[in-house]
Amino acid sequence: MKFQNIRVMAVAALFAAAVSGCVQMPTEKQSVVDQRPQITFRVSDPQRLAGARVVVDGLDMGAAQDFLDGQASLRIQPGTHQVKVVAGDRVLLAEQAYLGDGVVRPFIIN
Repeated sequence: MKFQNIRVMAVAALFAAAVSGCVQMPTEKQSVVDQRPQITFRVSDPQRLAGARVVVDGLDMGAAQDFLDGQASLRIQPGTHQVKVVAGDRVLLAEQAYLGDGVVRPFIIN
């Protein structure tokens, strides 16, 4: 009698597992795309940028070497921006540019 109860419980457990295994929970995949404009810098001699800083709208954004074209970019908000690259008291680049969503804009430093 005990053996029969155990067998019935085992069959019931297997049935419950099989039925619940057939139910697939709904899945949802979400991704966020960053469409902010990006700026990069092209220069014939990267050594020229040694110590140079990027200034966007008067705010220091970091070393110019950190944003070389093809290696990395600086994401900014869409709109019109004043972009400067300064090395000490020398201004290597000073441009005003409008940058819209999804744009990658390389600035050329001669």
